[in-house]
Amino acid sequence: MPKVLNPILPGFNADPSILRVGDDYYIATSTFEWYPGVQIHHSKDLANWELVTRPLNRKSQLDMRGNPDSCGIWAPCLTHDGEKFWLVYTDVKRKDGSFKDTHNYIVHASAIEGPWSDPIYANSSGFDPSLFHDEDGRKWFANMLQDHRRRPRSFAGIRLQEFDPKQEKLVGPMKTVFYGTELDLVEGPHLYKRNGWYYLLTAEGGTGYEHACTLARSRNIWGPYELHPQKYIVSSKDHPLAALQRAGHGDIVDTPDGKTYVVHLTGRPITQFRRCVLGRETAIQEAYWGDDDWLYVKNGPVPSLHVDLPAARDDTAYWAEQRYTFDAAKGLHKDFQWLRTPEPERIFTIAENKLQLIGRESIGSWFEQALVARRQTHFSYDAEAVIDFSPTDERQFAGLTAYYCRYNFFYLTVTAHADGQRELLILTSEASWPEGRLNFPLAQPVQIPNSGRVRLALSIRGKELQFFYTLEGEQELKRIGPVYDASILSDECGGHQAHGSFTGAFVGMAASDLDGLEARANFDYFVYRPVKHESDRYEV
Repeated sequence: MPKVLNPILPGFNADPSILRVGDDYYIATSTFEWYPGVQIHHSKDLANWELVTRPLNRKSQLDMRGNPDSCGIWAPCLTHDGEKFWLVYTDVKRKDGSFKDTHNYIVHASAIEGPWSDPIYANSSGFDPSLFHDEDGRKWFANMLQDHRRRPRSFAGIRLQEFDPKQEKLVGPMKTVFYGTELDLVEGPHLYKRNGWYYLLTAEGGTGYEHACTLARSRNIWGPYELHPQKYIVSSKDHPLAALQRAGHGDIVDTPDGKTYVVHLTGRPITQFRRCVLGRETAIQEAYWGDDDWLYVKNGPVPSLHVDLPAARDDTAYWAEQRYTFDAAKGLHKDFQWLRTPEPERIFTIAENKLQLIGRESIGSWFEQALVARRQTHFSYDAEAVIDFSPTDERQFAGLTAYYCRYNFFYLTVTAHADGQRELLILTSEASWPEGRLNFPLAQPVQIPNSGRVRLALSIRGKELQFFYTLEGEQELKRIGPVYDASILSDECGGHQAHGSFTGAFVGMAASDLDGLEARANFDYFVYRPVKHESDRYEV
């Protein structure tokens, strides 16, 4: 079989839940504060994947305005009961401090593309829920239990309860069936049944460099569950030089010909600070069932950078330049997302082959900001856009941004001085948690004419970011500002240095009008151009 390079879903695609229906494979991943919620990719061969839907795409299903960074949609679980698809997910409203407000919901659909139902509320007792369809037709809802009285961690085990699809609610007794190992932070449960055994796969150790997949089993769904002989079937925690780090939070799938694979999240660190600028990605490992009825990862538990899959991967599209134009009839390209709001018409429109951003709140707002962006999926790339924007003062600004969260971004803006003179100004917020302040002194602004389009560009080569611009009628890009440290656009710098930042770097277009006058910024196109660079340990 062909050797395929991990990850199979590069860039921010965390907490994978995998499902096979016939010859079709699907992976659902977390989207956190990015809208629409949940990404579902499809494949026929486990190697080549295409984004087919984001099912939580209307206000009745999801409204994340006010959700802090790295809250929102956590750890979806995608299953099929022979008749329809089921998707279970958490909408996290608060995660920091002693309390976590974590609301769990269930939606379903006859086809993967939808339409997906309005959500059924399940509970709020924890997060990372899953739904297991037993052989007798009963459905079981499992999620971690949150106990705010525990110190230093509030993770209190895996809680199980039956779900009645006719009544659309949890019913009957609930019980904590698994408390995890000494690694702690047990979460992300998935249940399976094979040869009379119930298997419980969980995530432990947080989502940083101690992360792991823990496997246990029982003859009874209520337990007691015995641990796997290795405890952790996937983990890089004891191997700091392994290419794939932060390995954990997995799911299991069988192929039609009887092979077994485990998908799991992972991170690929760069720089001496081990920063994962592409966030938590989805990797896959070949596994097998031993004579003892335990699952083992081939050559594991340390995950392999290369894995045998049924087909080779076609990377042509992955390395191709993506030039995005805007057509109202086609809508926004599926690569793009925005933040939190289920009312996108308030932050952008497409008309006359332009994307028009409606200036709202400041970049980094947790409520309503006009920011449309795509994932960074390569360690090195170029991006550019042409903007037409006529600000009247310093409180109106729009442009090109490399963005992680409100605490970490680089932003080349078209704005104006207090006297109305238009200028280019770079705004940065580099690892500024908890204040979320801009970095001062600001780079020297560049005065530009008060009319005319401006071409804005940025270049990232590994950890180095440089902005460029050129005015209408000119061809050659000019440097603006210093070289910045792009590696701070990472989980490790996202405001919570351990177990608290969960997304990945984005690049896109943004507009703000702090005067509340809804100033409009028009973008002609957006380009994302992958670059193979000698600094890229994984891609060259």
